[in-house]
Amino acid sequence: MFAKEVYVRRRATLLAKMREAGQQGLILFIGNAEAPAQYKDNCYKWRQDSTWLYFMGLDEPLMAATLDIETGEETLYANDVDIDDIIWMGPQPTVASKAALVGLARTQPYAQVDKDVYAARKAGRHIHFINPSRYFNTLRLMEIMGCARIDRQVSRPLTEAIISMRLIKEDVEIAALDHACDLGFQMHSAARDAIRTGIVEQEIVGRMEAVALAKGWGVSFPTILTQHGETLHNHGHAAVIEPGKLMVIDAGVESNEHYASDFTRTYPTSGKYTARQREVYQIVYDCNELAFSLSKPGITYREVHLATARKMLEGLSALGLVKGDLDEMVAKGIAGLFQPHGLGHNMGLDVHDMEDLGENLVGYDPDQTRAKQLGLGSLRMARRLQPGHVITDEPGIYFIPALIEKFKKEGLGYDFVNYAKLESYYDFGGIRLEDDILITADGARRLGPQRLPISPDDVEAAMAQ
Repeated sequence: MFAKEVYVRRRATLLAKMREAGQQGLILFIGNAEAPAQYKDNCYKWRQDSTWLYFMGLDEPLMAATLDIETGEETLYANDVDIDDIIWMGPQPTVASKAALVGLARTQPYAQVDKDVYAARKAGRHIHFINPSRYFNTLRLMEIMGCARIDRQVSRPLTEAIISMRLIKEDVEIAALDHACDLGFQMHSAARDAIRTGIVEQEIVGRMEAVALAKGWGVSFPTILTQHGETLHNHGHAAVIEPGKLMVIDAGVESNEHYASDFTRTYPTSGKYTARQREVYQIVYDCNELAFSLSKPGITYREVHLATARKMLEGLSALGLVKGDLDEMVAKGIAGLFQPHGLGHNMGLDVHDMEDLGENLVGYDPDQTRAKQLGLGSLRMARRLQPGHVITDEPGIYFIPALIEKFKKEGLGYDFVNYAKLESYYDFGGIRLEDDILITADGARRLGPQRLPISPDDVEAAMAQ
């Protein structure tokens, strides 16, 4: 939790934005509840809603809040513990004392939110709420709003106001992100040092996630660790590590403040890249470096994505895997055959920050339209960059036999793609290299006090140690 003043300021800014947009009524926030895993008292690991954390800071279940746009009155709805709770949990601070920590002066029992919202609705006042990310919150909103579905009532003005605030990270958030990235560095270092042929991948995952749990809240998303990097989100960890393979490790730590890190490195399981692996690795590394060098205020991340796609095709052309005019290949989406995902995404309290609020609303400016092209169409962050944006820089090259065969069967890219030579790469796998970057006033910097080894020489040197 940050200082009280941070949350007071954020809520005041949100109210001001809503007033400037000509909005009236109540803003309603619903915090998360415990979610049973097998039965009522055995729950999934507790995680609070990120937007609730951003404005309210209170990391506890079963809370709600309203902000009155006209009067500015703020109310926290939550219950004090009773004797049954005390038996199992021990004495707990009062709701009023918790509210005071984040500058909320007025408190009410949790059930009162239904009555207060009903009274506001009956008086003809508009109730603003955002798209819920969990089913519990959806059901609660249906109860509170007295309707069978709430998707059509989600407030676009409130959603856009929140996005505009959370996109630009404050100094306290940047410090929290640097810390999360430091933990991510430690986790990835433990993984790299544990790579040995003959052991099961799960053993490395265990060492990684031990760091995340010992020093932070846990992992920021399910760990990807695989010798089949051509499968972009491979979460299976049952394979035995074989010599001569490439191991993609895409993982991050969520700090105790709930800010995320997200790094990817690709390691040679034998400690050294083969000549072919190094050739492709160098292309991806050059793309990562290019994307970072281009990232600065004023440029769109869509432009950065396209520039790295061109760089990638240039490298693949030198290997004889593609041929032809680079700009024409970029325009026709040939890069998507090798990188069917976007260059990066926003990051913050969520590893894919705010995508529960709508991926296009978060990642695209009003004057931008999402492409349908493979690769570019999966770009989650296309906006014009501003100081305070935190994004990932994660180019990759993947040789996906099923995708290549699909392109070939459908007659796509025959003017550009050397399908005959590509067949010899069907057992190659994939390479992805990812850093987390902050856009600054005059460029960008990588988050965290240290950068994980990334050049092929540095990776091999780190593995040799």
